[in-house]
Amino acid sequence: MGIMLLGFMAIGVAVVYRLMRDAPPPTIAASVSVPQGSEVISSLTVDGTIQVTYRAGGAVMLAVFDSKTGELRQSTEIAAQ
Repeated sequence: MGIMLLGFMAIGVAVVYRLMRDAPPPTIAASVSVPQGSEVISSLTVDGTIQVTYRAGGAVMLAVFDSKTGELRQSTEIAAQ
């Protein structure tokens, strides 16, 4: 009985692996825009967003873009205290 249960579990793992492997990769915007003359400090993708930290003039900004469309969702200034 235990060997049969292990066999079913192995088949289940193989099916899930195969489905996940063959899934198309998520779409990511080809480009996003920050103000001209800005210096990009860092960028990363998290939970369907592209987060870009950049320096514009004397301010450090965080811009959050939609990863599928590249549309700006939110922009926040980061200030030191």
